[in-house]
Amino acid sequence: MRLHVVSDVHGSVDALSHAADGADALVCLGDLVLYLDYADASQGIFADLFGAESTARFVALRTAGRFEEARAWASGLWDDAIAREGRSRAELHEERVRAQYSELFAAMPEPAYLTYGNVDIPAYWPDYLRPGHTVLDGEVTEIGGLRFGFVGGGLVSPMRTPYELDEETFAAKVAALGEVDVLCAHIPPALPELTYDVVARRFEYGSSAILEHVRETQPRVVLFGHVHQPLATRARIGRTECINVGHFRGSQRPFALRW
Repeated sequence: MRLHVVSDVHGSVDALSHAADGADALVCLGDLVLYLDYADASQGIFADLFGAESTARFVALRTAGRFEEARAWASGLWDDAIAREGRSRAELHEERVRAQYSELFAAMPEPAYLTYGNVDIPAYWPDYLRPGHTVLDGEVTEIGGLRFGFVGGGLVSPMRTPYELDEETFAAKVAALGEVDVLCAHIPPALPELTYDVVARRFEYGSSAILEHVRETQPRVVLFGHVHQPLATRARIGRTECINVGHFRGSQRPFALRW
């Protein structure tokens, strides 16, 4: 059996269409939408609305950890866009997210097993899923004789992304999995080497609930994404290997899992 695993697709439609080439199925760990591209200020929903120059400034403020200042400044941009377009902020944002989802799910190979990332909007997904797409969140399925558990979303953070959950709600989804062979999540276990981004120079939010669940149940593998440039791409917790499958928008390559 061979699975290809991707995370942090962030609008990479063409690469996604080939992500399962040579594999029995695709696993996608979320963050399909591209709202803000830290590497290219001309790409993403923010740039589409406000232009590359404004995007570069917004990125600089967030990279510096000045989140409140970034939100306050962006609020003025939104006010201008609302006046210009004659529609609400929610309408302008939804239109662009849905346009990306339409292309991404059309390109998504089948069969595919998916969970949500922190920038995804789960309520929109049913409108674009195809018959071979299976969405799991706090749920378990069997693939090739192994039990795969899936936990989507992220934890509450200063970024205020769409699918962020409090610790208790997230932990309940993790606990619901029970013992699995492969644990698939968008965010990593809360280990410093797995959560530190060496380019952004900050710790992203990892899950203590996943960490404790792994220590207690020892799955064979934990697969995740979220941290685009991690200090370490792999770590061991007892007999469990924890693997960051990579920033798909950056690499354009899936991670291959074979057994």
